[in-house]
Amino acid sequence: MTSIDEFDYDLPPERIAQVPLAERTASKLLLDKGTNVAEHATVANLDTLLGPGDVLVVNDTRVLAARIFTKRPTGGVTELLLLEPDGPAATALASERSEWVALVKPSKKVAPGTELTVDGEDDLALTVGDDLGEGRRRVTVESSNLEAALERIGKMPLPPYITETLDDPDRYQTVYADQPGSAAAPTAGLHLTAALLERLKTRGVDFATVELVVGLDTFRPVMVDQLDDHHMHSERYRVPEETLAKVEAAERVVAVGTTSCRALESAAQFGPSGATDLFIRAPYEFQAVDMLLTNFHMPKSTLLVMIDAFVGPRWRTLYAEALASDYRFLSFGDAMLLDRHAT
Repeated sequence: MTSIDEFDYDLPPERIAQVPLAERTASKLLLDKGTNVAEHATVANLDTLLGPGDVLVVNDTRVLAARIFTKRPTGGVTELLLLEPDGPAATALASERSEWVALVKPSKKVAPGTELTVDGEDDLALTVGDDLGEGRRRVTVESSNLEAALERIGKMPLPPYITETLDDPDRYQTVYADQPGSAAAPTAGLHLTAALLERLKTRGVDFATVELVVGLDTFRPVMVDQLDDHHMHSERYRVPEETLAKVEAAERVVAVGTTSCRALESAAQFGPSGATDLFIRAPYEFQAVDMLLTNFHMPKSTLLVMIDAFVGPRWRTLYAEALASDYRFLSFGDAMLLDRHAT
């Protein structure tokens, strides 16, 4: 059995990036060469590190401004974070009535059947239903245009370790965000710009998309001592046929972020679309992804467990080098380019 304590490291609070850099591609990029000699670059250099035969795969999910502050009939404030609808997000957003799973705070004070309101918003009705555990509730949402209502009154669902105000909500979206529905951004993609993607294409790098709706596990630390006891919540994914063909033909598949990696590996195991609760942990045998562009992750997180499966225990050397070299950590932080074939 593997203890979650094996994935702990000391992360000083001041190393957690609270705001994004003004220029997306200015973030530092730690290069994994499979040795004890670290190499440093910036994300702007990515076009010099990849070339013909490589396919860059991104998650084009779009974050919903789905954090809503509401009032109970008693006047108390209740915070909702819409996590995922019962069905495709595009369908739910276009429906006048839809069912969602939401995080509700404080859940214990909200009885089933409670109707919640938002000051000044007439085109949104929320009814809290069954308790699904871990603060999750089933919520019925009624609106003639839910997406427009969320744009008016919703807040970006930034992770709880980010305490600064985000001046520009678009900085928590990738430049290629397209499919609405996620409760968090696929943050490795926040480093990319249209200009960098164009340079990569000029270099002969192919480009492909997947969709994985980022959900509850982004907000949940591992709460058990042994990884065998951890339950992964499922997330919806879709890998288009065109992407599957490009991945099959590529010499190297470069996944942008752990969500792209999880979508590709889920497609390889279970088919091109569905819901996945795949928990990638050693000794997992990767079937699709060769390289991974990723940010630095929280201690004791399932994302760090995935990194360990990808490059083995040398993640500790990489993280130690990043800490020693003033890298910024977590969602708005710097990145690294991992190569699972490096020795």
